Amino acid sequence: MAKKNEIVVKDATIKTMVKNGIDYISITDIAKQKNSLDPNGVIANWMRNRNTVEFLGIWETLHNSNFNPIEFEGFRKEAGLNSFTLSPTRWIEATNAVGIISQAGRYGGTFAQTDIAFEFASWISVEFRLYLVMEFQRLKAEEQKQLGWTAKRELSKINYHIHTDAIKNNLIPEEITTAQTNIIYAEEADVLNVAMFGMTAKQWREANPELKGNIRDYATINELICLSNMENINAVLINEGMPQSERLVKLNKIAIQQMQVLEDTNNRKLLL
Repeated sequence: MAKKNEIVVKDATIKTMVKNGIDYISITDIAKQKNSLDPNGVIANWMRNRNTVEFLGIWETLHNSNFNPIEFEGFRKEAGLNSFTLSPTRWIEATNAVGIISQAGRYGGTFAQTDIAFEFASWISVEFRLYLVMEFQRLKAEEQKQLGWTAKRELSKINYHIHTDAIKNNLIPEEITTAQTNIIYAEEADVLNVAMFGMTAKQWREANPELKGNIRDYATINELICLSNMENINAVLINEGMPQSERLVKLNKIAIQQMQVLEDTNNRKLLL
């Protein structure tokens, strides 16, 4: 399934999506900058150009092993003639192209792989192309930041299993009920929450009734790194038999020290 997004270029909303690992940009939205009433006509005029057909064919040859070069040659020979017309759908069906996608529906229109979309934007306006490239790069940078946050969040979840195993093996007596077990797990989770955030999960929910999820869903990357480390340390301390009150104090000191190091490291990177 395609992952969809949007960017704003000079007050124009341009849809983007990722399908089969390929980034696409809506050239229908780009075409509206030239003719908002007939963007499909703008695309058709661009595609009947001989330079466009050759560019599309070369791109497909380089990136698409299923591309039909025979049909491409036919289009290339006809391109530029007054009688020649070419729509995205005809191009896709005849050549098995993947660089352009045409889809219906609310989020529909014609989408093109980024190289092709930038080429089309240049045909519309060189200035618009420059702004489009800049905004698209900003979008990908934001996605990379989110990817990093997600990876750290998943790491925190994995390490939490180590933490819960230590709780299960050392703090939960035999023949305890499920409800009692959950209380112990929650209490130990709050040891980390208080050491890191200064509040329990319940206190956070009461302070933020409008937010969904839990306190860790809103943690920064540095906080998630620190939490991941603390889960492992707390598991070791539990295995060693250290009382909860002592562990809380120790973990809080560790959290303060590690966050100072992490924040200082980030600040040094910003200065470079």
